[in-house]
Amino acid sequence: MILGFGLSFRVLSLCLLVAGCSDGAVMVAASKEPVKPVDVAIVRLGPDNIGQMAAPPPARVPSTLASAPLGDYQVGPGDALSVIVIDHPELLVPGAGTEQGYLVRRDGTFTYPFVGDVVATGRTVEDIRKDLVQRLATFFPDPQIDVRVAKYGSQRVVIGGAVGQPSIRVLEGLPLTVFDAVTSSGGLKENADVTRISLRRGGKEYRIDLDGYLADGLAANNPPLRAGDVIFVPTRKQDEAFVLGEVLRPSPVDLSRDPVTVTQAITRMGGLNLTRANASGVFVFRETNGKYTVYALDMSRPEGVLLGTRFVLRPNDVIYVTRAPLQKWNDTISRILPTINASGTAAAVEGRF
Repeated sequence: MILGFGLSFRVLSLCLLVAGCSDGAVMVAASKEPVKPVDVAIVRLGPDNIGQMAAPPPARVPSTLASAPLGDYQVGPGDALSVIVIDHPELLVPGAGTEQGYLVRRDGTFTYPFVGDVVATGRTVEDIRKDLVQRLATFFPDPQIDVRVAKYGSQRVVIGGAVGQPSIRVLEGLPLTVFDAVTSSGGLKENADVTRISLRRGGKEYRIDLDGYLADGLAANNPPLRAGDVIFVPTRKQDEAFVLGEVLRPSPVDLSRDPVTVTQAITRMGGLNLTRANASGVFVFRETNGKYTVYALDMSRPEGVLLGTRFVLRPNDVIYVTRAPLQKWNDTISRILPTINASGTAAAVEGRF
């Protein structure tokens, strides 16, 4: 049942006068200033409307990075090449190359016996092989040459933020995806926000919802990286709800990792204080676009506890467990919702329950 209401000051004063007769009530002095009506909806939860309180499916944000294939690896300065001419061991001149191969210098070239400097930067190993075949054919008939990258070092990406070990990764022949890069950098920290990973490429920043890949298999949300990419994993925004009143450990509840229901939240706070709590008076206060809703849940019966497992909390929700017997709501709401007219809400809630 939903009830929207506004109370005049005279009606409010009468309600407060009646409320003051109960033990523990907080009296509010009358004021000559007019009291604005309080826009509050009161909802009694039951099997017919509890389905509306379920968590909506997460909104996945597809990556906007281009999905063009990476193509073959292009050699660059810092790479080392292995060059072998079959049946010509004399070309393995001592000192001509390092133990890891011929190092591509800053100018993008490496030096090979007989032919001198060979341009390597921006070319694939197949391009380099064909060039060497053509140039060595002057000295050896039909040379059979094998060219490979012996050591990668020219293409790098940076991974930082909420990962175990921020690092610089060298791109090799096989594609390296965002998930691969994060995993190889010590994995995600507990407070990492995998839905808002940023990837900076070519002066532009792209949002990567990696959770869309991990949870829903969206391949576009795990793009392969390119040289110069910078990945930053932000920390997760701390979204909380609050559990107050007659529970064993009143405290905030973290909502930023997984959906949390009313029953889960109360359980995490040690459960109801059985000697003081009124299980039939469990309320959830929620503000949406400046309007307030009070959800009433009777958890004194098993069906009420089960209903609580289907009510998913939102950030800044307040669960309040009343005392037994039910105390005056002017005191309760003045602590929980200080930004609204506490007295008007108190009278309205008490009148309904």
